Amino acid sequence: MRPGVVASLVSVSVLGLLGAAPAPVPRAPGPVPLPARLADTGGGTQLIVAQAPDTSSTTGTVTWWDLRDGTWTQAGSVPARFGAKGLVEGNARAQGTQTTPTGLYDLPFAFGIKAAPAGTRISYRAVTESSWWCEDNASSSYNRWTDPLPADCRAAESERLGAYRVPYAYGLIVGFNYHRPVRGRGAGIFLHVNGAGATAGCVSVPEDAMRRILRWVVPGAEPRIAIGTEGGVTGVTRY
Repeated sequence: MRPGVVASLVSVSVLGLLGAAPAPVPRAPGPVPLPARLADTGGGTQLIVAQAPDTSSTTGTVTWWDLRDGTWTQAGSVPARFGAKGLVEGNARAQGTQTTPTGLYDLPFAFGIKAAPAGTRISYRAVTESSWWCEDNASSSYNRWTDPLPADCRAAESERLGAYRVPYAYGLIVGFNYHRPVRGRGAGIFLHVNGAGATAGCVSVPEDAMRRILRWVVPGAEPRIAIGTEGGVTGVTRY
């Protein structure tokens, strides 16, 4: 018998004794990224997610994500603050309630008392001493940036942006009640720098995080912000 044949028979005998080599075990799939669990992300490739544990919470997290080759990849995560009275469904919100509106919104433009961070690509408006956000329900400029304050917008019902040196160092306009304003629903909802505590209805993050987000946002990526809770009717995944 040829030596090669003997070697083959020995190999077969050994495999018979030891058993066939085990098949490779498939790798368990990783957790599904949060944006992939949302009902709608707005169709763009950038998404900010502001999530609180429940509607009574005043703190939570803000994460921001890029869609790359069909997969959402987290670009950053920081602690966040919400309204002093928690969160509420955006379509049911009432002005002056100090609640953060949940929902999916666009980000029309950025603004700030400080100069735009180097690398900022989104449209950025510099806050001056005459810059206001009109929140007067009777004004034709309701829920709009005005510079200066128009005659039909009462100062007592509005925000002079320059008066908020720390929170409005940097900010992003959240498109809540912005494009077709409903009177009494609320005005001036932003993503901005942390102040002394909970917000009056905005979402806030540390200043360094706000700078990072402003440098990260790409207008052509159609960025959106999803605001919600971990579950329930205001669960962020419902938006």
